Amino acid sequence: MEALVAITIGTLTAVGLYLTLRLRSFPVILGLTMLSYAVNVFLFASGRLVQNQAPIIGSGETYADPLPQALVLTAIVISFGMTAVIMIMAIGGFLESGHDRVNMAASDPADADQDDAEEGWA
Repeated sequence: MEALVAITIGTLTAVGLYLTLRLRSFPVILGLTMLSYAVNVFLFASGRLVQNQAPIIGSGETYADPLPQALVLTAIVISFGMTAVIMIMAIGGFLESGHDRVNMAASDPADADQDDAEEGWA
């Protein structure tokens, strides 16, 4: 069980980092979401992975720690708000510039279109 959770956390982190390093805003947003999922699974797993145990202290010999569960619920709310803000920023950037590229090297939009045609972006 622990190996499966560790592989899941590693996969989510790798996919999140790969997508975060892309040059378009939508994959960057998906990458940040994957990274937040990886952190949530890590926080949840830090409270011991036990099955068929009571979630409250005193009702059994062993119990599941409720603190990581509360941290994960808080992290879910924060990541949802962060994703909404980043989506609004990405939509604003798309409406302002007409594309969703992250790298804004050229200052003139006409030069950027010419550079894109040369690089094969357009």
